[in-house]
Amino acid sequence: MQSQMEKSDDEPADSRSSVEEAYFRVREMAANFEFRPEERLNESALSKILGISRTPLREALNRLVTEGLLVSRKGRGFFCRALNPAKIIELYELREALETHAIRLAIERASDEEFVQIREFLIASAPDYTNDSAARKIVALDEEFHLRLARLSKNKEIVAALENLHERIRYVRWIAMRQKADIAYDEHLRLLDHVQSRDLVLASKQIESHIRKSNEEATETVREAYSRMYVPENKF
Repeated sequence: MQSQMEKSDDEPADSRSSVEEAYFRVREMAANFEFRPEERLNESALSKILGISRTPLREALNRLVTEGLLVSRKGRGFFCRALNPAKIIELYELREALETHAIRLAIERASDEEFVQIREFLIASAPDYTNDSAARKIVALDEEFHLRLARLSKNKEIVAALENLHERIRYVRWIAMRQKADIAYDEHLRLLDHVQSRDLVLASKQIESHIRKSNEEATETVREAYSRMYVPENKF
């Protein structure tokens, strides 16, 4: 009897590519809250919009359920995740735990040259850390800085977990970042100073303070997110 893995290997390439395309397109839509919170997805309408059949679409949706971007309810289908202060706070707490440990490992494992490269990236991006820049651009730079630090942990699972976490809190961060771009840059510089000098105590305190500040803003940010949310009219 053929194993599940063997079946996967024998699947036509165009079938796998359809799943991947659906996965990435719906992931972006879910991360950006292009569906209303807790809204049921209309799979038939969505498959027509994406130009794919229901089978690869459903496989893609199930992948997004495992990543926390969608919710599956037995007998009812797929739903957009809820947007609520308690969940956002939990995600920020997870981010704090992940990044604190990643920095600890980076201090132990990274070379001096790798830290220099991150500093060069941060300095080069400085002109974009202004309140005049689009929030999405600033958040993208912010995520990249934190991911570059996390990669120095040499732990791929931590990096993958952080990437997924970014997807789940990105919409809220777009709103929160509008008035704090220059503050974020200054905090990044201080964090990098502590990490580059391999001061674990100060680096840990800095990353905890940096993330907890965002955590404390979560409730207000989520309330604002509801008022700003794009709600597609009768699409899904």
